[in-house]
Amino acid sequence: MSIRRARIYDAIAFLIVVAIILLDQWTKSLVVAHLGPPDGGPVVPVFGQYLVLEYIQNSGAAFGTLKNNAVLIVFIAIAICVVSYLYIRIINSGPLIYKIVFGMIIGGALGNLVDRAHNGGVVTDFVSFRIPQINYYFAIFNIADACISVGVVLLFILVLFGGLRHDKKESSVSTTASSTTTSGSLRPTERDVQS
Repeated sequence: MSIRRARIYDAIAFLIVVAIILLDQWTKSLVVAHLGPPDGGPVVPVFGQYLVLEYIQNSGAAFGTLKNNAVLIVFIAIAICVVSYLYIRIINSGPLIYKIVFGMIIGGALGNLVDRAHNGGVVTDFVSFRIPQINYYFAIFNIADACISVGVVLLFILVLFGGLRHDKKESSVSTTASSTTTSGSLRPTERDVQS
């Protein structure tokens, strides 16, 4: 891959990061303005009683995990960003889909980090998926959480199936090369035939 194309891919990943942060902060500001106070404001149905908007403040990580451990959460968010950035820089020859996936993960992590910095260590969550008939209530989350989760799942799928495809290609190439070498060594040359 050319350096120019790699830089274009980097620019696309950067734009995805910025877009996710802006969208995340915008939706959170709307929720704070219209659905407050947290843990007591109105519940707004989006898709019947199954998908609703409900404003809560989360002191934990994505989907409410690691509650009340702000130092660890900030460290994890920074680590995700640093590792993701280094990985993106290392795979400059990688396909665009990897850049997009890491853009989603970094954008989501930074979105929650910005929110935490502005709100005294808490994050605004507001998307609630539930099935009341079977008493199922999924953890309340936000746009940043969704981007991180989708990015991680996509990355897992890409690494799993992309790695398998890469291994198959290498295997077929080595098999072809070895068969060519073997058949080439068994084929008599013109000099052997004349003698």
